Amino acid sequence: MNWLFVGLLMCAASVGAGAFGAHGLRSALDAEHLALWETAARYLMYGGVVLSILGVVARGSTVDLRLAGWMLFVGGLIFSGTVAAIAVGAPTWLGAITPIGGTLLIVGILVFAWRMLERSGTPAGF
Repeated sequence: MNWLFVGLLMCAASVGAGAFGAHGLRSALDAEHLALWETAARYLMYGGVVLSILGVVARGSTVDLRLAGWMLFVGGLIFSGTVAAIAVGAPTWLGAITPIGGTLLIVGILVFAWRMLERSGTPAGF
């Protein structure tokens, strides 16, 4: 998978979602739901940025970053997708799925960090 490309697509989608929320949804949503939309856009950007960094690091690297990449990608989609859906009126039971996405984002970042630690060797004092 070309993680750099996918990460940059996520970043672009995040900017588009943020702009849509600010201009297209501002009059349609109350403050609470607009805040949910903004959270979804922001976390899609976070996942996209880390995934883009992973994509750059993966080029020319022998370290296997596929697990971290998939966790970041799927986690970003689940977290941001469920939060955005709730913001625009989807059933609130989707909120029970949201933590799965958040957990995948966190673990994806930790797996990425661990792989980078393995690649560089253990730092002194760690």
